[in-house]
Amino acid sequence: MKTAAEYVESLRRQKMTVYMFGEQVENPVDHPIIRPSLNSVAKTYELAGDPRYEELMTASSSLTGKKINRFTHLHQSCADLVNKVKMLRLLGQKTGSCFQRCVGFDAFNAVDSTTAEMDAALGTGYNKAFRTFLQHVQDADLVCNGAMTDPKGDRSLRSPSQQADPDLYLRIVAREADGIVVRGAKCHQTGALNSHEVLVMPTAALSGAEDRDYAVCFAIPSDSKGLLYVYGRQASDTRKLESGGMDVGNCRYGGHEALIIFEDVFVPWERVFMCGEYQFAAQLVERFAGYHRQSYGGCKVGVGDVLIGAAAQAAEFQGTDKASHVRDKLIEMVHLNETLYACGIACSSQGCATVSGTYLIDMLLANVCKQNVTRFPYEIARLAEDIAGGLLATMPAEADFRHPQVGRYLEKYLKGVAAVPTEHRLRMLRLIETLTIGTAAVAYRTESMHGAGSPQAQRVMIARQADMEHKKRLARVLAGIETET
Repeated sequence: MKTAAEYVESLRRQKMTVYMFGEQVENPVDHPIIRPSLNSVAKTYELAGDPRYEELMTASSSLTGKKINRFTHLHQSCADLVNKVKMLRLLGQKTGSCFQRCVGFDAFNAVDSTTAEMDAALGTGYNKAFRTFLQHVQDADLVCNGAMTDPKGDRSLRSPSQQADPDLYLRIVAREADGIVVRGAKCHQTGALNSHEVLVMPTAALSGAEDRDYAVCFAIPSDSKGLLYVYGRQASDTRKLESGGMDVGNCRYGGHEALIIFEDVFVPWERVFMCGEYQFAAQLVERFAGYHRQSYGGCKVGVGDVLIGAAAQAAEFQGTDKASHVRDKLIEMVHLNETLYACGIACSSQGCATVSGTYLIDMLLANVCKQNVTRFPYEIARLAEDIAGGLLATMPAEADFRHPQVGRYLEKYLKGVAAVPTEHRLRMLRLIETLTIGTAAVAYRTESMHGAGSPQAQRVMIARQADMEHKKRLARVLAGIETET
């Protein structure tokens, strides 16, 4: 397995085409806006090499028997699913941000089980090709960007083929003797610039043969010819360009999203895992979404732990920690956070084996987990802002705090508890600001709403999985309308 330093150096060897703020970025690895997100991914390598976290961070490969980073593992039991959630919470606690490997991890498991069932039904050979690719990922300890979300264009249209611009869903534009050529884009791609590989999946269920060209799944190196990355803006992102670290809030870690453009990209057949089998697009999408909705019961909980701790510490620094209403708000924050974790653990512990041997979470409980995630982090953030007070939004810049003339006034008038340095109070408030309305809010609050599908997507799946007829039958039996069978 790679060390954190080896991971960073491996990215230096890549030649990706990256744009940010209207300019091409020649060195993404050391760019001050991008680097905090890379540090978060590097943490997944660092902890995997730490004996204290070995059980959570590593696993024995089902393909080779070798010790591997858990982020490249195919779940072989409910214990694996539970350990995944525990691992994600740990990393959320350690980074206070998105660490960007979950999407690829979830894609591995969804693609493995779906290709095995596709092969059984249609006589294709995709699962063997996929597992050959995954073994390469495991052996080299690579980061893989799972790419599902298409631009989608006019959402009122029922299928990709109805769009005025056919490229608004990524599609096959040519089938050749040695591979396929694809064109399109993938939006909101978490950690794309910090990945070695891109694993592309369909974005929606496909209704018929007219959408065959959109039923495509494949993997390519992140610096493949024809790939172009446009970095997504975040609130307060240019603070990372300023001297000092106080105004950034989270002084070391961060996350990022990017738009990936595929301009007639060639994919060799050995890296193609779906090519026109539209009947299986829905299953792949639903399984990936289920795994990723499970993930949020871990990662968002870990970041929630940080936000709760920051709110409690801010209250202590300003002398409000003994107030009963503050204590009650902190209790409510813990209650909400642990409820999310309980859902993540529940859907994991109720998992089951698929045809390929890879374990799938309980889909209903995974969607309930994510439905709660679309709500509870917002309330946790609201309570943190309540406890922090108005200075959260009106605090002067670090440059003013360091200024030889006005700095002493800020030291004096922004003081809380006398024994606590003013700078400590301000740093804690900046961390809360970052997590609730700043750069990290993308990975905590906003992503809680839209990541792994917006709230309505989960409600559709909850309705589908609820088995309402069974519930009605139970009621009819107890009401004396039917006899129990």
